[in-house]
Amino acid sequence: MKKFLSILGTNSDYSTNRILLQFIQKHFADQAKIEIFEIKNLPAFNKPEDKTAPEEVQKLADKIREADGVIISSPEYNHSVPAILKSTLEWLSYTNQALIDKPVMLTGASYGRLGSSRAQSHLRQMLDAPELKARIMPSSEFLIGYSLQAFDDNGTLKDQQKIKELEQIFNDFIHFVDITNQLVNTNESRQKQAANFSWETN
Repeated sequence: MKKFLSILGTNSDYSTNRILLQFIQKHFADQAKIEIFEIKNLPAFNKPEDKTAPEEVQKLADKIREADGVIISSPEYNHSVPAILKSTLEWLSYTNQALIDKPVMLTGASYGRLGSSRAQSHLRQMLDAPELKARIMPSSEFLIGYSLQAFDDNGTLKDQQKIKELEQIFNDFIHFVDITNQLVNTNESRQKQAANFSWETN
Protein backbone atom coordinates (compact mmCIF):
# COMPACT_ATOMS: atom_id res chain seq x y z
CA MET A 1 0.00 0.00 0.00
CA LYS A 2 1.24 3.46 -0.91
CA LYS A 3 2.10 6.03 1.74
CA PHE A 4 1.15 9.61 0.81
CA LEU A 5 1.56 12.88 2.66
CA SER A 6 -1.13 15.47 2.00
CA ILE A 7 -0.32 19.11 2.74
CA LEU A 8 -3.12 21.51 3.60
CA GLY A 9 -2.06 24.73 1.90
CA THR A 10 -3.75 27.21 4.23
CA ASN A 11 -3.68 28.35 7.85
CA SER A 12 -7.45 28.90 8.05
CA ASP A 13 -9.22 27.31 11.01
CA TYR A 14 -12.08 26.37 8.67
CA SER A 15 -11.14 25.25 5.19
CA THR A 16 -12.98 23.29 2.53
CA ASN A 17 -9.54 22.11 1.41
CA ARG A 18 -9.18 20.39 4.78
CA ILE A 19 -12.56 18.74 4.20
CA LEU A 20 -11.43 17.70 0.72
CA LEU A 21 -8.24 16.10 2.03
CA GLN A 22 -10.19 14.32 4.76
CA PHE A 23 -12.54 12.97 2.10
CA ILE A 24 -9.58 11.80 -0.01
CA GLN A 25 -8.05 10.17 3.07
CA LYS A 26 -11.22 8.19 3.79
CA HIS A 27 -12.32 7.47 0.23
CA PHE A 28 -8.99 5.94 -0.80
CA ALA A 29 -8.13 4.25 2.52
CA ASP A 30 -7.98 0.85 0.83
CA GLN A 31 -5.41 2.10 -1.71
CA ALA A 32 -3.10 4.32 0.29
CA LYS A 33 -2.27 5.45 3.79
CA ILE A 34 -2.69 9.24 3.66
CA GLU A 35 -1.52 11.58 6.40
CA ILE A 36 -2.72 15.20 6.50
CA PHE A 37 -0.10 17.76 7.49
CA GLU A 38 -1.15 21.19 8.76
CA ILE A 39 1.26 24.04 7.97
CA LYS A 40 -0.54 26.71 10.01
CA ASN A 41 2.00 26.52 12.85
CA LEU A 42 5.07 26.91 10.66
CA PRO A 43 6.95 30.21 11.13
CA ALA A 44 7.20 32.70 8.31
CA PHE A 45 10.24 32.16 6.12
CA ASN A 46 13.16 34.33 7.18
CA LYS A 47 16.23 32.99 5.29
CA PRO A 48 18.47 31.83 8.17
CA GLU A 49 22.17 32.24 7.41
CA ASP A 50 23.02 28.66 8.39
CA LYS A 51 20.18 27.27 6.24
CA THR A 52 18.91 25.26 9.20
CA ALA A 53 15.21 24.50 9.13
CA PRO A 54 13.04 25.11 12.22
CA GLU A 55 11.85 21.95 13.95
CA GLU A 56 8.36 21.95 12.41
CA VAL A 57 9.77 22.55 8.91
CA GLN A 58 12.27 19.72 9.33
CA LYS A 59 9.44 17.48 10.54
CA LEU A 60 7.57 18.24 7.32
CA ALA A 61 10.68 17.58 5.22
CA ASP A 62 11.22 14.21 6.91
CA LYS A 63 7.61 13.21 6.26
CA ILE A 64 7.93 14.25 2.60
CA ARG A 65 11.03 12.10 2.16
CA GLU A 66 9.37 9.11 3.82
CA ALA A 67 6.26 9.37 1.61
CA ASP A 68 5.86 7.73 -1.79
CA GLY A 69 4.12 10.86 -3.02
CA VAL A 70 2.67 14.20 -1.91
CA ILE A 71 -0.80 15.67 -2.37
CA ILE A 72 -1.11 19.45 -2.01
CA SER A 73 -4.53 21.05 -1.67
CA SER A 74 -4.75 24.82 -1.81
CA PRO A 75 -7.44 27.48 -1.94
CA GLU A 76 -7.07 30.52 -4.16
CA TYR A 77 -6.36 33.89 -2.60
CA ASN A 78 -6.12 36.87 -4.97
CA HIS A 79 -5.48 34.62 -7.96
CA SER A 80 -2.64 32.75 -6.22
CA VAL A 81 -1.82 30.46 -3.30
CA PRO A 82 -2.01 31.58 0.36
CA ALA A 83 1.10 33.23 1.81
CA ILE A 84 1.57 30.39 4.31
CA LEU A 85 1.95 27.86 1.49
CA LYS A 86 4.42 30.06 -0.38
CA SER A 87 6.39 30.49 2.86
CA THR A 88 6.42 26.73 3.41
CA LEU A 89 7.81 26.13 -0.06
CA GLU A 90 10.48 28.77 0.59
CA TRP A 91 11.56 26.89 3.71
CA LEU A 92 11.77 23.59 1.84
CA SER A 93 13.71 25.05 -1.08
CA TYR A 94 16.18 26.97 1.08
CA THR A 95 16.92 24.41 3.79
CA ASN A 96 16.58 20.81 2.65
CA GLN A 97 15.20 20.46 -0.91
CA ALA A 98 12.91 17.64 0.28
CA LEU A 99 10.51 17.97 -2.66
CA ILE A 100 13.07 17.31 -5.38
CA ASP A 101 11.89 14.45 -7.61
CA LYS A 102 8.93 13.77 -5.30
CA PRO A 103 5.72 12.88 -7.17
CA VAL A 104 3.09 15.53 -6.46
CA MET A 105 -0.65 15.67 -7.11
CA LEU A 106 -2.45 19.01 -6.91
CA THR A 107 -6.00 19.57 -5.75
CA GLY A 108 -7.91 22.65 -4.71
CA ALA A 109 -11.23 23.91 -3.44
CA SER A 110 -12.40 27.50 -3.56
CA TYR A 111 -15.58 29.41 -2.83
CA GLY A 112 -15.83 30.84 -6.34
CA ARG A 113 -16.99 29.31 -9.61
CA LEU A 114 -13.52 28.73 -11.08
CA GLY A 115 -12.15 26.79 -8.12
CA SER A 116 -8.41 27.17 -7.64
CA SER A 117 -7.25 27.03 -11.25
CA ARG A 118 -5.02 30.12 -11.12
CA ALA A 119 -3.55 29.14 -7.77
CA GLN A 120 -2.71 25.71 -9.14
CA SER A 121 -1.08 27.28 -12.18
CA HIS A 122 1.16 29.40 -9.94
CA LEU A 123 1.86 26.40 -7.72
CA ARG A 124 3.08 24.41 -10.69
CA GLN A 125 5.48 27.20 -11.57
CA MET A 126 6.81 27.37 -8.01
CA LEU A 127 7.26 23.63 -7.71
CA ASP A 128 9.40 23.67 -10.86
CA ALA A 129 11.91 26.11 -9.32
CA PRO A 130 15.55 24.89 -9.19
CA GLU A 131 15.55 24.09 -5.46
CA LEU A 132 12.11 22.46 -5.45
CA LYS A 133 11.91 20.53 -8.73
CA ALA A 134 9.01 18.32 -7.72
CA ARG A 135 7.62 15.85 -10.24
CA ILE A 136 4.12 17.25 -10.75
CA MET A 137 1.60 14.92 -12.32
CA PRO A 138 0.62 16.46 -15.69
CA SER A 139 -2.95 16.95 -16.91
CA SER A 140 -4.34 16.31 -13.45
CA GLU A 141 -6.03 19.53 -12.37
CA PHE A 142 -8.72 18.67 -9.82
CA LEU A 143 -10.82 21.67 -8.89
CA ILE A 144 -13.86 22.18 -6.72
CA GLY A 145 -15.74 25.43 -7.20
CA TYR A 146 -18.46 26.75 -4.89
CA SER A 147 -16.82 24.55 -2.27
CA LEU A 148 -19.04 25.75 0.59
CA GLN A 149 -21.88 23.85 -1.06
CA ALA A 150 -19.82 20.91 -2.36
CA PHE A 151 -19.85 18.67 0.72
CA ASP A 152 -22.62 17.18 2.83
CA ASP A 153 -22.69 17.21 6.64
CA ASN A 154 -20.47 14.10 6.72
CA GLY A 155 -17.77 15.71 4.60
CA THR A 156 -18.63 13.67 1.49
CA LEU A 157 -18.58 15.21 -1.96
CA LYS A 158 -22.16 15.57 -3.20
CA ASP A 159 -21.38 15.51 -6.93
CA GLN A 160 -20.96 11.90 -8.05
CA GLN A 161 -19.31 13.05 -11.28
CA LYS A 162 -16.64 14.89 -9.29
CA ILE A 163 -16.05 11.76 -7.24
CA LYS A 164 -15.54 9.72 -10.41
CA GLU A 165 -13.16 12.41 -11.70
CA LEU A 166 -11.20 12.30 -8.46
CA GLU A 167 -11.05 8.50 -8.55
CA GLN A 168 -9.58 8.58 -12.04
CA ILE A 169 -7.00 11.20 -11.10
CA PHE A 170 -6.04 9.33 -7.93
CA ASN A 171 -5.64 6.09 -9.87
CA ASP A 172 -3.45 7.92 -12.38
CA PHE A 173 -1.40 9.34 -9.52
CA ILE A 174 -0.67 5.87 -8.13
CA HIS A 175 0.70 4.83 -11.52
CA PHE A 176 2.56 8.14 -11.86
CA VAL A 177 4.22 7.55 -8.47
CA ASP A 178 5.43 4.09 -9.54
CA ILE A 179 6.84 5.34 -12.84
CA THR A 180 8.42 8.45 -11.33
CA ASN A 181 10.10 6.64 -8.46
CA GLN A 182 11.55 4.08 -10.88
CA LEU A 183 13.06 6.90 -12.93
CA VAL A 184 14.33 8.78 -9.89
CA ASN A 185 16.06 5.74 -8.45
CA THR A 186 18.25 5.57 -11.54
CA ASN A 187 19.31 9.20 -11.33
CA GLU A 188 20.46 10.92 -8.13
CA SER A 189 22.19 13.84 -9.83
CA ARG A 190 19.25 16.26 -9.54
CA GLN A 191 19.39 16.15 -5.74
CA LYS A 192 23.10 16.91 -5.78
CA GLN A 193 22.65 19.72 -8.30
CA ALA A 194 19.94 21.34 -6.19
CA ALA A 195 21.97 21.07 -3.00
CA ASN A 196 24.77 22.99 -4.72
CA PHE A 197 22.50 25.50 -6.45
CA SER A 198 22.92 29.15 -5.57
CA TRP A 199 21.08 32.15 -7.00
CA GLU A 200 24.23 34.18 -6.36
CA THR A 201 26.39 32.10 -8.70
CA ASN A 202 23.87 30.88 -11.29
